[in-house]
Amino acid sequence: MEDVKELIEEINSRKPKNYEKMNIEEISDELHRVMEFEQIILKKLKLFEDDHQEPDLIKYAKMIYKKIIERETLLIQETYLKKIDSQYLNSKN
Repeated sequence: MEDVKELIEEINSRKPKNYEKMNIEEISDELHRVMEFEQIILKKLKLFEDDHQEPDLIKYAKMIYKKIIERETLLIQETYLKKIDSQYLNSKN
């Protein structure tokens, strides 16, 4: 049970960064990090499920990880598209 609680704390501790201050390459790297984080969390959750550990806590962990990953991915996508648009528009002038 402690393992699942630690995973929940790990998920909750993930905070979005200020993507507006990053350049396109940094934003791209952040997207990769978010995707890696998601894969690691999914693997851990699968192991906990296989061990039949605390199904309610696992369900909760899945819910919060999805919300956090979704929020972070959307922020990255928005910022990335804005930066690409602005660079493209600036390069045309």
